[in-house]
Amino acid sequence: MTGAIFEHCHPYAIFIPEGTRKVVVGTLPPPRFSFGELREKDVDFCYGSCDGLLWRILAEIFDVSFRYDNSLEAVRERQDFLRTRRLGICDIVESCRRDKNGASDLGMQDIRLRDIVQQIRLHPSIDTLLFTGGNTKNGPEYLFRRLLRSYGLQLRCIVDRTPRVHTFAVAERVYTTVSLTSPSSAANKAIGSNPLFKEGKRVNPAYSTFDFRVDQYRRVFLDRN
Repeated sequence: MTGAIFEHCHPYAIFIPEGTRKVVVGTLPPPRFSFGELREKDVDFCYGSCDGLLWRILAEIFDVSFRYDNSLEAVRERQDFLRTRRLGICDIVESCRRDKNGASDLGMQDIRLRDIVQQIRLHPSIDTLLFTGGNTKNGPEYLFRRLLRSYGLQLRCIVDRTPRVHTFAVAERVYTTVSLTSPSSAANKAIGSNPLFKEGKRVNPAYSTFDFRVDQYRRVFLDRN
């Protein structure tokens, strides 16, 4: 696939169980998931890359354990977890074109979006969108802003520091968005320069970028308001 333009389609359907309050919104998995080329410890489900950290972070926060393999049981564990915690997953990219076999959001071209505004209309229990990345080009928040513009809507900033918090309104109902630090290892460099991480490292030299994410995600995922 390297050197030639290829179509990269999202391999998984939107997963929004009945009663979902919070929806995790990313872009799409690495191309190998679309082409059935999973690694031994990949899980055949959203955020299933063995290089990603989302499920490990959630396991730490909620004190649960997950399998990390290609089995159907590993998928069921995650789906049952999401149903129990009233969480959904609706990545914003339906498909794109790439000229390199990589997972970089910057490498996406001709992006076709999933209509998340329509999804929140279909699922009235939803009140919060959790972006696994920010407003950098082709990131989840960036693409959601593009989708909102097509409706004549926009985000209103509430907290202008990571994790950034915004609101938007659809049919007079207000929704919240939170832009989390990406669970991808690509975000480690940015974490390293974050003042909160530096303070954590000063207090505890063993404090890691994983610990930083757990602290950040815990506040958001355990928020019951």
